Amino acid sequence: MAEESTRRALGRGLAALIGDVDTDAATVDHTRGSRKVPVEHISPNPRNPRKAFDAAELDQLAASVKDKGIVQPILVRPAPGAHNRFEIIAGERRWRAAQKAGLHEVPVTVQDVSDKEALELAIVENVQRADLNAIEEASGYQQLIDSFGYSQSDLADVIGKSRPHVVNTLRLLKLPDEVQAHVRDGRLSAGHARALVGAEDAVALAGRVVADGLSVRETEALLAKPKEKAVAKAGRRKLKDADTVALEKALGDTTGLKVVIDHRPDGTGELHIRYLGLDQLDDICRRLQNG
Repeated sequence: MAEESTRRALGRGLAALIGDVDTDAATVDHTRGSRKVPVEHISPNPRNPRKAFDAAELDQLAASVKDKGIVQPILVRPAPGAHNRFEIIAGERRWRAAQKAGLHEVPVTVQDVSDKEALELAIVENVQRADLNAIEEASGYQQLIDSFGYSQSDLADVIGKSRPHVVNTLRLLKLPDEVQAHVRDGRLSAGHARALVGAEDAVALAGRVVADGLSVRETEALLAKPKEKAVAKAGRRKLKDADTVALEKALGDTTGLKVVIDHRPDGTGELHIRYLGLDQLDDICRRLQNG
């Protein structure tokens, strides 16, 4: 019953669960209500998908907290196996800022929820606030799949996103670790990362994107060029006429090397001679120089 109530709240968004917007009071279940507790009685949730906390942003929030206090309570649950201790469900950033600001107590809303519900809430809260980078978001989704058997459709329903969004976000976990690090550190956006999924040399391409400051559209264009060249080259080979094929064979027989002629309809083209070592290259150069 408690889980069903939590799911209804998730459907309306996290704000409905913690009561920081106008909602129907009869449908919002504040199991233990709001109160203040010492900051040292609170610990972060080890399953929180958010791992990175920008130091400069924390300093700014700490200054605000010191001046005005914490406006929105931190959502917590009783810590398993501990008396009068609490584990954060949502609001770790506010808790960290409170410590920086020197607060001894912070306002909390206590909810009795399971591990699964706590992880759902942590993901929803961060996604709604756009606090997660794309890799953290994907890792959070994967946690729900691995730990609690969620399907991609279940995830889409719980977090209020489309199924294609969930699928495309999860695909980012297929990127090499070096590329994922760029996303975590903010050097690449989710759009950049999606464009790089499946690229042959994603690490090198990501490095170039970061170094040159390429936009997502420029990154997509960069990735499209090799494909366009390959398609065009394949198309020209398919359309190769009998005379061109015969000339390739004749030149190949004369030089003893692989010869490819890319002849275009406008009369221009390219001649490719493949050599397998420096001796063959020297032989080609000598023949060309001697006429």
